[in-house]
Amino acid sequence: MIKSAVTAKFQTTLPSGVRKALELQPGDDLSYVLEGNRAILMKADTEERDPVIDAFLDFLERDMLTRPDGLKGIPPKLFDRAAALTEGVEVDLDAAIEGEVAI
Repeated sequence: MIKSAVTAKFQTTLPSGVRKALELQPGDDLSYVLEGNRAILMKADTEERDPVIDAFLDFLERDMLTRPDGLKGIPPKLFDRAAALTEGVEVDLDAAIEGEVAI
């Protein structure tokens, strides 16, 4: 068990063992789950950002705003082919992705 004291302002310093176990960095958020008279502390889920993908999406946004004439619809033949390939396939967009994902 790891302990830390609570100050008069109800603040505490997270012991290094907790910081290391949760792989905390300055600015990270914490979540608490209350179960009766105990609280479970965990690193909050935060959306991980990829600087390369962010830069690419920023580029696409700028390009679409400055060159709207470059936007084209999907050709009907390609749309029909994609529809045929996915016919009858049910997708749960809220389901977790199984296995490894590489972008």
